[in-house]
Amino acid sequence: MPRRNVVIIGAAGRDFHNFNTRYRDDESVNVVAFTAAQIPDIDGRRYPAELAGPLYPDGIPIFAEDELPSLIEKYDVDECAFSYSDIHYRHVMGVSAIVQAAGASFTLLGPRDTQIQSTKPVISICAVRTGSGKSQTARKVVELLMARDVKVVVIRHPMPYGNIDDQKVQRFAELADLEKHDCTIEEMEEYEPHVVRGTVIYAGADYEAIVRAAENDPDGCDVILWDGGNNDFSFYKTDLQITVADPHRPGHELEYYSGEVNLRTADVVVINKIDSADLAGIEQVRANIEAVNPDAIVVDAASTLRIEDPSVVKGKRVLVVEDGPTLTHGGMKIGAGVVAARKYGASAIVDPRPYLVGRLLETFEIYPDIGDVLPAMGYGTQQLADLEETINAVDCDAVVIGTPIDLSRLLDIAKPHTRVHYDLQEIGQPDLDAVIAEFAAKHDLA
Repeated sequence: MPRRNVVIIGAAGRDFHNFNTRYRDDESVNVVAFTAAQIPDIDGRRYPAELAGPLYPDGIPIFAEDELPSLIEKYDVDECAFSYSDIHYRHVMGVSAIVQAAGASFTLLGPRDTQIQSTKPVISICAVRTGSGKSQTARKVVELLMARDVKVVVIRHPMPYGNIDDQKVQRFAELADLEKHDCTIEEMEEYEPHVVRGTVIYAGADYEAIVRAAENDPDGCDVILWDGGNNDFSFYKTDLQITVADPHRPGHELEYYSGEVNLRTADVVVINKIDSADLAGIEQVRANIEAVNPDAIVVDAASTLRIEDPSVVKGKRVLVVEDGPTLTHGGMKIGAGVVAARKYGASAIVDPRPYLVGRLLETFEIYPDIGDVLPAMGYGTQQLADLEETINAVDCDAVVIGTPIDLSRLLDIAKPHTRVHYDLQEIGQPDLDAVIAEFAAKHDLA
């Protein structure tokens, strides 16, 4: 029988995982290409032969998603598997129309085909949208586990934006490992907060190999914590799923792929940011949880903010640099930096758009609704240089850094600047401490 030709529609993450778990060893299919979106400069590469397996001795090429119709015709494609997240349902079905109009079938792979079983108990931290607060929730859960003398190892959703050959399994235990693995700003934003707290974190491209390494980590492992990316669902079969909802974007929990999957499968839903969201938005999120997952435990939480040096902000005209993905495909108009700048008395937030240079101009062309904040885009050397030049060109008194890492460690910022820190603070009962206590007892953990 001829093999069924498949294209995997992705963004350097879920797509590789779907290939590894569903297609790599299936002799009835022939994955002819990946396509790439969301992240700059990830098309034009190849998924390497070493990771692709014996059925693909030359690896698999990666093309831009806008080439999809021509790829379907060129390779006589039978099936296209949509494999990335934080996408509005309208866009997902728009891609399906393009695929079906070209004659191929459109597939969305689910957990049964793609989730891996760990030998350790697994807690998964997921969300309904990018920027909801997964990272701070993951840090809180790690702290609660460590307080019980539980050895927890974090596995982060993939970000293989560099040389994929070198990214099969990556282990981060100290800051030097970030440089060793040539991390982008986005990667550092996710890995560094865990590392500086003494938590080992894994990531890479092959999540079967990654979880086996994590289970046998030299520092020990009692629990695997999945720290998700975008609003993707977990790569691992999960014993406790915590999904974070964002009342700043009420209704999105039922409108975006695959955030609604996370909402429906959650054991616990954290409604984050209730300290800064409108009551109507909070109540809409609460009603939607009740409608689709009435058995979930609902935890109310605030995203508490503090600025390292308030004197840099008070009464000043400030440039705010925010987490990149939250503003781009996350679609947020503001982040922690803007909220903190207003809270600490900034006189004005300066629009960076007249001062943009290089690749940042492209970012604002692709995402024209970003507004008067600057996304910390740093997927390569040139983007880092453009970010530094733009920051230093903006006519402002000071810079507020709203990213999870200290950008001044990477950039020469020639203006007064200060960082924003944000943590999860539960309000009332139930809280995550009670949730983790029950989980620890169930799995005979310390």
